Amino acid sequence: MTKLQTSREDAIRAFLARAGWDDAKRAALAGDASTRRYERLAGPKGAAVLMDWPRAPEAAVPSGQLSYSQIAHLAVDCRPFVAVGDYLRGQGLSAPEIFARDIENGLLLLEDLGDDLYGPAIDAGRGPGGESLDEMYRAAIDVLIALQSGDAPRALPIGDGTMHEVPLFDDSVFRAEIDILLDWYFPVVLNREADADLRAEYHAIWTGLRPLIDAGPRALFLRDFHSPNMLWLPKGPDAMRERKGATRVGIIDFQDALIGSRAYDLVSVLQDARKDVPVEREAAMLALYVSRAKNELPDFDEAEFRAAYAALGAERALRLIGLWPRLLKRDNKPHYMAHMPRTMSYLRRNLAHPALASLKHWLDTHVLRDA
Repeated sequence: MTKLQTSREDAIRAFLARAGWDDAKRAALAGDASTRRYERLAGPKGAAVLMDWPRAPEAAVPSGQLSYSQIAHLAVDCRPFVAVGDYLRGQGLSAPEIFARDIENGLLLLEDLGDDLYGPAIDAGRGPGGESLDEMYRAAIDVLIALQSGDAPRALPIGDGTMHEVPLFDDSVFRAEIDILLDWYFPVVLNREADADLRAEYHAIWTGLRPLIDAGPRALFLRDFHSPNMLWLPKGPDAMRERKGATRVGIIDFQDALIGSRAYDLVSVLQDARKDVPVEREAAMLALYVSRAKNELPDFDEAEFRAAYAALGAERALRLIGLWPRLLKRDNKPHYMAHMPRTMSYLRRNLAHPALASLKHWLDTHVLRDA
């Protein structure tokens, strides 16, 4: 063990001792990012999860330029996780409770929400207790309706006297995401570079589509609201009591939340990049969301929302269509390419919306003819 690792382990042990969990057994859990590490704890007080998130140094960039995490508004430490998690629980949603926190050192002791992720349930065709997938998707829509019923919070308290300024889905995020297709899919899959003229055409099309995405009231969206980050929680902390509505969905990995379109999270869950969502289920759940939103959300316009849903669905699919080759080529992770056919299918669903005719024509000419 290196000196740095020893120092980190000492900090963890001291943190657990202060929290009264120093006698708990610790077992590693799979992490979700290179700078985060998780352990499951079991002891006299029950079960908990240790999040170990030291702030990582930013990658070196040329002077005067921003790092990718700054451009894309990605969390670099646990502070946004704490702020957004506290907010979600305040809205009655099932983000993990924080039992103890050492924000300065990036250590959190979290409620253990279990292992019943949506992904295995989708694979099995039913929930862990025999629930139908439709019931589980309806609960996910309950989450979004609850989340979107209030005003979008621009600043959230962290609990240490400071605030987390929730970023907007602004042009820096937007342009960085649409460039992934040009930067990676073209050279890796199509074996040609996207030249300056092609890039200008593509960006001009998206400049024209951006008002569709910005239409309607803004909401806090979680950004990664899909099967790897959703758990089924039919029982409450008191195992004899059933959870109801939105509380049946455990939510994790929300630290990169932004302010933007209400459609973003719905696209994420109904066009899940890692699991097949049949077009019939997507249409039925989209219709359910629209019906509920008309009655429960202020200033909801169905036509406006469906156009935003299609535009964001296409933007998200194209980002992923560029991301899979990047993971293959740059990160030596070829298994992600297995998601490409599904992502292409989602893209084509979105391109059927008449508002995206110009994008469809460009993609048919330059991308999809070779796909």
